[in-house]
Amino acid sequence: MIATLVGAFGPVLFKKASGEIKFNLSAIKNKNLLGGVFLYGVATLIFIPALKGGDLSILYPLVGLTYIWVSLLSVKVLGEKMNYKKWIGVTIIIIGVSLLGIGS
Repeated sequence: MIATLVGAFGPVLFKKASGEIKFNLSAIKNKNLLGGVFLYGVATLIFIPALKGGDLSILYPLVGLTYIWVSLLSVKVLGEKMNYKKWIGVTIIIIGVSLLGIGS
């Protein structure tokens, strides 16, 4: 769960970086871009021990929770709007992850 939350900040920072980035060598100095890559790496490092002790068939679908965190963070941090179709998608992801948890 923690890995999905940490990993969700990566795309948010990438979105912020996309507005300021130039496609040349100066891109590697972009703090939001570097922060996004760093957080993806941290999320992966958090996820690896979970893989060691759990079933991949259960753990990997939990990565789908990242979509939920990204949606919520997009609203809060980036000021994006959520419509009812997006909320239905988030609800379906929650139901799917819950069913996987119940089934294990």
